[in-house]
Amino acid sequence: MTLISGVSPELADSGPSSFSPLPPPSPPMSDLQRSFLKAKLAHLPALPPDDVVEAPSEIDFDDSSSASSASSTGTIRPLQSKNLFAVPTGTAPRKAGQLERIPWSTYFSQELYLPKPATDGKPTITHHVYVTPPAPKGPLFVTHHGAGSSGLSFAVLASEIRKLLPQAGVLSLDARGHGDTVVSPSKEEDMTLDLSLEILGDDMINTIRLAQAKLGWEELPPLVLVGHSLGGAVVTDVAKRGILGDMVLAYAVLDVVEGSAIDALQSMQTYLSTRPLGFTTQASGIEWHIRSRTIRNSTSARIAVPALLRQDPSPQNPSRTWVWRTDLAKTQPFWEGWFIGLSKKFLEAKGGKLLLLAGTDRLDKELTIGQMQGKYQLQVFPEAGHFIHEDLPEKTAVTLVDFYKRNDRSALVLPPKVGDLLKAGKERSVGI
Repeated sequence: MTLISGVSPELADSGPSSFSPLPPPSPPMSDLQRSFLKAKLAHLPALPPDDVVEAPSEIDFDDSSSASSASSTGTIRPLQSKNLFAVPTGTAPRKAGQLERIPWSTYFSQELYLPKPATDGKPTITHHVYVTPPAPKGPLFVTHHGAGSSGLSFAVLASEIRKLLPQAGVLSLDARGHGDTVVSPSKEEDMTLDLSLEILGDDMINTIRLAQAKLGWEELPPLVLVGHSLGGAVVTDVAKRGILGDMVLAYAVLDVVEGSAIDALQSMQTYLSTRPLGFTTQASGIEWHIRSRTIRNSTSARIAVPALLRQDPSPQNPSRTWVWRTDLAKTQPFWEGWFIGLSKKFLEAKGGKLLLLAGTDRLDKELTIGQMQGKYQLQVFPEAGHFIHEDLPEKTAVTLVDFYKRNDRSALVLPPKVGDLLKAGKERSVGI
């Protein structure tokens, strides 16, 4: 059997029609040709080493998996190199500057500490809020975060809202047991922290009233209540009570509905067990949130995550000097109470209604029927995770500003009364 150079024995035996003869080899280059090519190649940029995979500094997250999926990673689009088809093993290492904490003053004009003295046997509480006041007659977006989060989760969104609606203000609160809101006695382990829905609703109402007094507002500006996850249940409860009256123009609930929330509680402890117990630095905490895709926007992670952590003064493990500020496992007695009856209250409360979800599969039967009847506005961002307002702050801001404009009573032009028209007609008929 003859082995033809460059052709397998199988093709060689299959006959002349199976392949075309190879072209004759090119003649060797002359010394002049070699020197000419060397001169040309000397001006070309050097190729990167074979073992380097380049990636952009920002991670492009483009799937719609749940925020609790800690195993998923960001999509890295490699730049042109010899390893174009190399498979990335995770997100690109981030430089130290890309994980630095961003101060709250970048997004809000003030932070306020608002003490509420003890009454009726309830402990003293000092509410902490971040706020940028509205212009005269401008609306105030009041935001309430989810369990384990803080008011700074709305920081980037607040900036985007004001870009679209400069006269608007934003007040973002820290719930009790979260952020810098403090309940006395200060040692929370010495007391049972009440995180029931009624108490959280009272806190939100008190915070708004205390901020009104602190900032010297004679009356409240038009309010748009915005709540994420647990915060969505709180703003719905506040709207349903009606204590703030007609000043509540509308309320928006971000990525929480009763049915799916209660179903998710069954796996909540499992999810909590997958989280790290702590971090060596704030930067490593920020990086974990980005790599685990809990927060898919690195800018929001840099402003929001540090408020979720506190420094342990006497750590038992040197690799866990920064620990979670809120122990979510201890909030378990309140979980079902947060969400039972949420869909009914959402549909019945007074004011404009917006439900912003990361997927339509989250709709339960009651909300599906209500949406078909046009009882509320529904917006879906399937490319976002659970933290919609952090993952997609620009799109969320566009939706919220448009939602406000739809419900802005000051923009309504009412037709004249019939009596006024008749009176005007009579005056014209007599030549007045």
